Amino acid sequence: MTRLQGNNPNRIILVIGTLIAVLLIALALFAVRDKPAAGAGLSGDFKLDGVPFIGQADAPVNIVAIEDFKCPVCKQFTENIEPELKTKYVDTGKAKIYTLIWPFLAQNARLPTDDSKLAGQAALCVFDDGGNDAFESFKNILFRAQGDETTVWATKTRLKDLAGSVEGIDQTKFATCLDTDATAARVDAMEKQAEDAGVNSTPTIFVNGKQVLAASGQGSYSPDDIGKAVDAAQQ
Repeated sequence: MTRLQGNNPNRIILVIGTLIAVLLIALALFAVRDKPAAGAGLSGDFKLDGVPFIGQADAPVNIVAIEDFKCPVCKQFTENIEPELKTKYVDTGKAKIYTLIWPFLAQNARLPTDDSKLAGQAALCVFDDGGNDAFESFKNILFRAQGDETTVWATKTRLKDLAGSVEGIDQTKFATCLDTDATAARVDAMEKQAEDAGVNSTPTIFVNGKQVLAASGQGSYSPDDIGKAVDAAQQ
């Protein structure tokens, strides 16, 4: 009896130590759960019905570009890289490029007006009236007119002015669409798709649901890396 009592503190310490070890292992397993392996990149099960795109509807490969119209790197991608992709892959019928709007910069900067979202809403208003071609035209207009990402520049007034340069859309219908926030829910749905895929920067590029990566295993939007991903998706 006395011997057992003398060993109780040691047994208690052993039990506590075992429980702590089990807890630490469980926490470690939880921390890595659902995270991609190094170099695996992100993946997304994107719902692309009603998402603007350029290219042939039956093109076998889907390129999804996650963009914010206030993002200066997205402007570089659209102006400098997208034309090369269009020549090599879109115009040849190999791929189509979707623009999935992820309006996060205004929120990140805590701006008084979420003009990232307003720009996205305006772009979808143009799309609803003029289709893919009108959307692509307005997208390019938005990037050419892009202001500093830390300031509010995509106001409804400014967006209406910019939409005036898009041929073939009803300006009155566009203004009503923007003023009533008619496309806000769809922008929110696009934002959710991006966040569900784990996106944390723009532009982020996916080919057939898999993030485009550089040789280093980091996300990439270079035309060479995107081209390799498109070629691999066709095999």
